[in-house]
Amino acid sequence: MKNAMALNMRSYWAGLKTVLVFTVVVIVYTFAMFGIGQLGMPDKANGSLITDRSGQVVGSSLIGQSFTDSKGEALPRYFQARPSAAGVGDDNPSGYDASASSGTNLGHRDEGLIKDVRTRRADIAKREGVDVKDVPADAVTASSSGLDPDISPEYAAIQVRRVARERGLSQEKVEQLVKDNTTGRGLGFIGEPVVNVVTLNKALDDLS
Repeated sequence: MKNAMALNMRSYWAGLKTVLVFTVVVIVYTFAMFGIGQLGMPDKANGSLITDRSGQVVGSSLIGQSFTDSKGEALPRYFQARPSAAGVGDDNPSGYDASASSGTNLGHRDEGLIKDVRTRRADIAKREGVDVKDVPADAVTASSSGLDPDISPEYAAIQVRRVARERGLSQEKVEQLVKDNTTGRGLGFIGEPVVNVVTLNKALDDLS
């Protein structure tokens, strides 16, 4: 009986020591990673936050925003992002609700989705003064998160003329800002180049 109790106590003690050791490891690891992040890349470690001229946080370069009015209509002075299904409702027609990240989960044969894509393509072609066939796929389809801050260089390119006209800037200046806010393929071969709409529009506002 005593041997069994002693064996149980050793097992309990071994389990307790394991819990204590891993607790210390996790705590040390967490603080170590936090310290490395703050020292080596504080901007990314703190959420890649974006501030205005007064220092007020206005967003994050990792989370998309809508650049539309209260009715969901595109604001002409800004580059437009992809459609978003995150938190779309009567009081939020543009999506991009960070508390409701989601996609539409609609299949490519869904009649509603097909109709929406055709309508968006026609609207964008009219707004940008291009042929319907020149409207890229990402301009009319939402991302799986609904919070994607990036668009394709092709979608950015067809918006340059409008934004330059609305802001009284040369197309060359706007094209340079697009280039400055374009990220290439990861490691030179992973993914596709993308343009960050949030940082691009922030750069445009900073010119004012």
